[in-house]
Amino acid sequence: MDMLRYEKEAWQSGLFFIAGVDEAGRGPLAGPVVAAAVAFNREPLENSGAETFIGLTDSKALSAKRREFFFEQLQSCGFARIGCAVIGPDIIDEINILQATWKAMAEAVAQISPEPDLALVDGNPVRGLPCRSRSIVKGDAQSLSIAAASVIAKVTRDRLMVELDAQFPQYGFAQHKGYGSVVH
Repeated sequence: MDMLRYEKEAWQSGLFFIAGVDEAGRGPLAGPVVAAAVAFNREPLENSGAETFIGLTDSKALSAKRREFFFEQLQSCGFARIGCAVIGPDIIDEINILQATWKAMAEAVAQISPEPDLALVDGNPVRGLPCRSRSIVKGDAQSLSIAAASVIAKVTRDRLMVELDAQFPQYGFAQHKGYGSVVH
């Protein structure tokens, strides 16, 4: 599968700065929701830059070790711009998980400069983004930009849950990251 298919479609339609957007933490019993946006500069991405990220896909399909590997690659990539937002349980409880997810996504996209021409969003349509958007079901397995955002969001959230585990070891957050498990 061409992981740049959706980016190429956008480029061909005259949109050039494309961000992928995804979240981690909509389904757990505890912890924040984290959204990330990743926009690659087009020219280096097209000129063999995508080869740097061969194997990058939906964070849930990658081992923790591979997620960490791609996270570090993305953080050090000179042609990737990254936004990341964390919305804590207090806000989730106040406005609900869907609204909190949309808020985190909008904040993550707003951190990208210049503002993206288009945001490719994993899953369903999102309200309140600061730019045009296109939702793609299972987009994290079909778009390099969304896959990159998936990894940034997941690793960021997992690291936050490990930090919480240090404060509250009785809950086992380092093991289950706040998701329901057999232990529960």
